[in-house]
Order: sequence, then structure tokens, then C-alpha cells
Amino acid sequence: MKRYGPKTVRQVPPEFQNIYAHGVGISSPQQLLFLSGQIGIAPDGTTPSSFEDQCRQAMDNVEALLEDADMTLAHILRVTYYLTDAKDLPALTQIRRERWRAEQAPAVTTLVVAALANPDLRVEIEVTAAI
Repeated sequence: MKRYGPKTVRQVPPEFQNIYAHGVGISSPQQLLFLSGQIGIAPDGTTPSSFEDQCRQAMDNVEALLEDADMTLAHILRVTYYLTDAKDLPALTQIRRERWRAEQAPAVTTLVVAALANPDLRVEIEVTAAI
């Protein structure tokens, strides 16, 4: 995988370099994985009320799917985060730094949307990964 950030584009600030890359490319992947958006619902069907707990559960779900595909966080090319409240952006950034900090960060898009499929949901995480 190769990360892209030419000098002709604003450079990623140091505090975001381990959680964000402008672009990520691959050549001849052996395996390409597209995960559907993962939400903060636990295997038993419960949904935590807090944004932080939902975010951590959605990350747990992503990690379980990666493991099932014999991949790790290091194989993530792109992440899209959907949040229903802009006030949760600082918490998302903190949790990303705690959980998904990487020497080679993925390409990232974060969107604040009016709602997700269930009104109790506060975050959804979509991932593309490759080996």
C-alpha cells in the first residue's frame, strides 16, 4: 500500500498523521474487502446509549469482520464515518487515536448526517481493506 500526500496539497497536520491520509493506493491486491457500514449494536442485539460506547462497538464489529477475512487494522485502505451529531466529532477523534492509530493511516472521510437507519444509532463505520 502506498500513501499519497503531494506537496501541492495541504499537508496533514502532525496530530492527524496516524489516523488520516489524503489517499491510499494498492497494486494487484490478493484480496479486496468491502465492509458494509458497521453500527454500534452488540452481538446480543443491544445498542449502547452513548456515542462513545456505540463507536467502540462499531469498531469491535469492524475488527471482527477483518479478523474473519484474515486481515488486521493495517490492511484498512479507507474508512468513512457517519455521525448524527457534530458534537461527537472530538470524541470520535479521541477514540480513533486510542483504537485505530496507525503508522500508515488510511484515507478517511467523516460525514455528519441527519439520521441513520435506526433513530437510536449515532455512528456508522464503513471500511475498505486489502491485502
